[in-house]
Amino acid sequence: MKGMTLRAMTQAVNGIYHGNGEDYDKEITAITIDSRKVAEGGLFIAIKGERSDGHDFIGQCFEKGAACVISEKELPDEEHSYIQVESSLQALKDLALLYRNNLDVKVVGITGSVGKTSTKETISSVLSEKYRVLKTLGNFNNEIGLPLTVFRLTEDDEVAVLEMGISDFGEMDRLSKIAQPDICVITNIGLCHLENLGTRDGILKAKTEIFNHMNPDGIVILNGDDDKLSTISQVHGKRPLVFGISNKDGVYADNIKSLGLDGTSFTIHGLDTADKYSTFDMTVPVPGHHMVYNAMAAALVGSVLGLSSLEIERGVRNLKTIAGRNNIIKENGFTIIDDCYNANPVSMKASLDVLDTAIGRKVAILGSMFELGENEKQMHYDVGMYLGTKDIDVLITAGDLAAQIAAGTRAYIDTNYNAHGCEVHDFETRDDMLKSIGHILKTGDNILIKASHGMEFSKVVEAVKTINT
Repeated sequence: MKGMTLRAMTQAVNGIYHGNGEDYDKEITAITIDSRKVAEGGLFIAIKGERSDGHDFIGQCFEKGAACVISEKELPDEEHSYIQVESSLQALKDLALLYRNNLDVKVVGITGSVGKTSTKETISSVLSEKYRVLKTLGNFNNEIGLPLTVFRLTEDDEVAVLEMGISDFGEMDRLSKIAQPDICVITNIGLCHLENLGTRDGILKAKTEIFNHMNPDGIVILNGDDDKLSTISQVHGKRPLVFGISNKDGVYADNIKSLGLDGTSFTIHGLDTADKYSTFDMTVPVPGHHMVYNAMAAALVGSVLGLSSLEIERGVRNLKTIAGRNNIIKENGFTIIDDCYNANPVSMKASLDVLDTAIGRKVAILGSMFELGENEKQMHYDVGMYLGTKDIDVLITAGDLAAQIAAGTRAYIDTNYNAHGCEVHDFETRDDMLKSIGHILKTGDNILIKASHGMEFSKVVEAVKTINT
């Protein structure tokens, strides 16, 4: 790892080096917090977690060939090299900052209430047409995951596309310090993590901490249709670039046509591409109106980094979905929209919009949404009311809070004579639901599966794949 010598790392973490002076200026090969993944010549950071303490595995790591470990404890009987620190978690972040600064790589930082992962995937798909790109994997977007993502970078990587997620004030500032983004993308300001952030204004304040440590010459890209983001007129003396559908001050889309579950086509305007084509047609192969926004954000990032219109269009068209994120699965006689990784009111409604475009019987299997604060029941009820406005045939809910979605849908149907008839089933738990779901589903159904991550609805996806109807 370039520049990651024991000397440089000891200084970066403000630690005390114990060990062989001959090894002090050797570069380590890798960094991990997982003792099972220790590499020959690598560094292991011992972190005390809720269920295990990394310090208990230090001996095993040296047996596997670790060159050094970082420890909060003094190790008087240890013959191998180690760096003693006050906080291993802080050391993890300090080393990520050191390594990020050692590499000549452009960093795209992405945050927002909804759509971070799908936007990250779309941007990565576009930039991969021209550059070697490293992107955040899974949920490695917090104060532990982001440093581990940075450590995956190599000297061959040209762009890092980093997803940055938070739940409280100050977190984004710390993430931004590590990432030091050259391009900042904010997708929207919605209703999530209200328990800590209070209001959408609080969310805006917390998310925009991403600007605190960005490159002074960097670029900010914002959703111009978001009422909160549209209040940002300048960042570090520069006007942000914006994208939208109703807002046509920057890059915008029109001629939008749903292709059902095959995606959406549209015309994009206002880009400054390498080949000077500012207007051209695009197709995003993932369903949902919100994917138009993701594609516009990706197109803007691509244009900033010198891509042509052909490269941008091809990158969007080649986008692949990932499990749990609006992933279309055709199996066992069903078309499943696997969007079970996480949920909040905005993303839940967007997913219902996607389901509504399907041809045939439409079934929504929804679970509870967490971390919504004191108005959580009303927010679930509102999602149910929204579902009632759609042409969805069956609603199945699991969980105490999700029961409010069912109540909202029933209330809408009962009070609107022209509402589409929706068959509603609600269950106390996910397992109760799984016992009965085979009697509800029918071959040929289009099925949306969505809930907060804690509901473990990935088990519902797997069950539907094998259920007998």
